[in-house]
Amino acid sequence: MSSAPTRRTVVGTAVAAGAAAGLARPATAHAAEPQAPAAAVTAQPAGDPWATVLADADMVWQKLPQTWYEGPFLGNALLGSGIYAEPGDANAVRFNVQHSEVQDHRPEFGSLFGLARLPIGYFTLEPVGAITAIDWRLRLRDAELTGTITTDKGTLRLRALVHNSRSLLAIEVTPSAGEIAFRWVFHPAEAISPRVAFKPVPDGYTGNPPAVIEDHQGIQAAVQPLLAGGQHVTAWRERTHAGRRTLYVTVAHSHPRRTARDRALKDIRFASALSYDVLAPSHRAWWHAYYRKSFLSLPDARLQRFYWIQLYKVAAAARADAPVMATSGPWLESTPWPATWWNLNVQLEYWLIHGSNHLELDAVTRALSEFRDNLSNQLDTPYRKDSAGIPRTTDIHLVNGGDAANGGYAVGIPGQDPPTPEVGNLTWALHNVWLTYRHTMDESVLRDVVYPLLRKSVAYYLHFLTPGSDGKLHLPATFSPEYGVNAPDCNYDLMLLRWGCATLLDSARLLGVKDPAAPRWREVLAKLTPYPVDENGFMIGAGVPFAKSHRHYSHMLAVYPLYEVTWEDPAKRELIETSLNHWVGFEGALQGYTFTGAASMSAQMGRGEDALKYLGELMSRFIQANTMYKESGPVIETPLSAAQSLHDMVCQSWGGVIRIFPALPAAWRELVVHDFRTQGAFLLSAAREDGRTRWVRLRSEAGAPCVVRHSLDGPIEVRDARGRRLPYETVGAGTIRIALRRGQEAIITARGDRPDLTVRPVEAGEPAPRWGLPAS
Repeated sequence: MSSAPTRRTVVGTAVAAGAAAGLARPATAHAAEPQAPAAAVTAQPAGDPWATVLADADMVWQKLPQTWYEGPFLGNALLGSGIYAEPGDANAVRFNVQHSEVQDHRPEFGSLFGLARLPIGYFTLEPVGAITAIDWRLRLRDAELTGTITTDKGTLRLRALVHNSRSLLAIEVTPSAGEIAFRWVFHPAEAISPRVAFKPVPDGYTGNPPAVIEDHQGIQAAVQPLLAGGQHVTAWRERTHAGRRTLYVTVAHSHPRRTARDRALKDIRFASALSYDVLAPSHRAWWHAYYRKSFLSLPDARLQRFYWIQLYKVAAAARADAPVMATSGPWLESTPWPATWWNLNVQLEYWLIHGSNHLELDAVTRALSEFRDNLSNQLDTPYRKDSAGIPRTTDIHLVNGGDAANGGYAVGIPGQDPPTPEVGNLTWALHNVWLTYRHTMDESVLRDVVYPLLRKSVAYYLHFLTPGSDGKLHLPATFSPEYGVNAPDCNYDLMLLRWGCATLLDSARLLGVKDPAAPRWREVLAKLTPYPVDENGFMIGAGVPFAKSHRHYSHMLAVYPLYEVTWEDPAKRELIETSLNHWVGFEGALQGYTFTGAASMSAQMGRGEDALKYLGELMSRFIQANTMYKESGPVIETPLSAAQSLHDMVCQSWGGVIRIFPALPAAWRELVVHDFRTQGAFLLSAAREDGRTRWVRLRSEAGAPCVVRHSLDGPIEVRDARGRRLPYETVGAGTIRIALRRGQEAIITARGDRPDLTVRPVEAGEPAPRWGLPAS
């Protein structure tokens, strides 16, 4: 499989807009420097609010981090580096070098071995003297690590970045006199799946041969051949200027051809001719513009800092044209999960990009479109013509190799065991793509990606759906991630199937398509068996109760994120509350994303105190010093989904209604949000002052229907950007409908009020320590 496959283009602006704005995938070293996108800011006070909140959120280290979970991290969705002490008594600092495209290509051993991401290696910065202290700061706004290493022989002042638009790690070190002789050493890793340290190895599986270190006129290259053909190459050069030594590092991967060496050498020759001060400005400009696309400030200092770190983290790990994030993003540490996981991880990883207005990071829409043929041709032969599905784990091309023992997990056939029939993953992933459509109203995303792929995903279910003696349609046994047993009428699948059929019918209407399958979709909605429930709420499936501690909310997707069973239906409230309490009531197997899911469900219920409580449990139990998270190895989705839980507390826009501040805890008496993207393609700005909503502003990007539950008390008025009154219709308690054209803006205030609409941070409450390893 080529490292540069023919791409199936997604026409939509939701996918292409990032590239047009200069927010595209990192390019090679010879690409022109990108232009920073224009900031969409309507009001700016003296003192930049973005600079203020980002400076406050910077992570700091006054103690040397000992592990990945404690240290700084840099990335551009392709190249990634984590920084921490070399284990043992090595008196060195490790800079990992990993790349999201570097993988093996032996599908006969499955996605977790033969197609796994491969470790590359790391550099050690080895000082002359013994390290006695550090003082580092990860400057989020610039995406740069700066600071000093102090030894008993002197100091090393450093700056480091993974350049946004180049596959380049640059580390500038300015040594004092006693540390001039410090050195860099590269340590190639064994090119073998990290899973070998955790699980049995398939018969016949071995690692790739060792890397060979070559010298090319002052440029070093670690050339790693692959048994399947191709190679990955790490190239580096150190240059000295005015007492400052700069290490330049790049990584290239190619398969099946061995072209990576030439590309890596070319890139390093070009990049190393430029000083750090020449490279940094375009990198910083991209990041400055990135953050300005939205704004959130709340009075909980620790949580606000955490939120902005997640915005940094997601852009360091994701771009629309980079691989869909693996479980650890572009970074790769010791892990049993060296692949991309589709039964929850991917979905949670990308939720926050919608509200935070960062669709330029949406790799899911692009990848499902580009590799759609793989979604069909990995099914059993009888189903390939009209159906599609995605296995639990894949490589970057969405290939699984699921026939290999212990090598991966195929989609499976309902009713069969083995293989485990985990059927709903593609339908759930397409819900993410549908969210991209809804947040942009870009019809091409609906027409070119959601509709054709969802049609095939639902068609796979329809092959197995059969009528029962009760006149209802039933599914044979399938698998609810990750409960451990199969169940007929599995709620995971029933909920996704119902959402899929309803979405297909709505999509056909919007697209003007007369689909011959529409009568069947309507029949499914009319006759699908009800979701299995018992006295404890939602079951796993028919005859299989939820009866043990389980981290996953796969049996409750209709509540969240599908919003098909909602708190706004009084008849469903007891079921929702009982199910939620029963699920989180089992201690033992609960993990971090248990609490982000519970927080978002609580937010749907309007219970801000409960949502904050669950986020507090997440922070105290699971989140590490640098805001990373682990389950046997690094798993990136949980902290990112916690940012989405914050979004759900601040704004919800499901069901055609934009809900302003639906679930804020009482302690959050002040809050500001700016250019938060909602369904319907609206940009929301709003402020809460002294415990009350002061103003709401909505700008329509698509002219979609605008229904808003504004959360203001008493009589209101609605004006446009010029202060002219706009008509509106009251459609419910605190809920109005406004007719907004594309590009038009509405400002909702208390009648007669003229608040200041300036975007500014709110004052923090109790002092809180910074993330990282501060001295205190």
